[in-house]
Amino acid sequence: MKQRGGARKGAGRPKGEPTKAVRLPVSIIRQIDAFIQQTYKLPLYSCKVRAGFPSPAEDHITERLDLNEYLIKHPASTFFVRVSGNSMINAGIFENDILIVDRSLPPAHGKIVIVAIDGELTVKRLHKKENNKYILKAENPDYPAIEVQESQDTYIWGVVIQVLHAV
Repeated sequence: MKQRGGARKGAGRPKGEPTKAVRLPVSIIRQIDAFIQQTYKLPLYSCKVRAGFPSPAEDHITERLDLNEYLIKHPASTFFVRVSGNSMINAGIFENDILIVDRSLPPAHGKIVIVAIDGELTVKRLHKKENNKYILKAENPDYPAIEVQESQDTYIWGVVIQVLHAV
């Protein structure tokens, strides 16, 4: 006879986090699961907002926009990270902005990337030199470029695909 219950490696909740058992009728489990998995689609108007002279507003909603679908193309390989510092202000990346980073995209010349250099994370624009060396360039003249050395432990975490910041 197999023993049931007891401790299993990797099972259970994080230590110290309280839990609560909830009994549900089997007939509504699918509805609850669908509710938990639902996304929020916000109205997307067909008219564009002029940044110059105003025009009459149109009240036509053409569709609903799910920000997850719009901003994140590869959910399994995408993460968010908050910015600290001002080395990328000329690229429109500011202190406390949230970057959406896609790990599935190749880090190409000219792309903004998240890089770990000797264990320290940074966000910079990637430049590939002719001799197959890489330079990480800040988008602020007050910060020098970083030429990646072979002796450095360097790993590109992903490519920045979106920047979220308040106005």
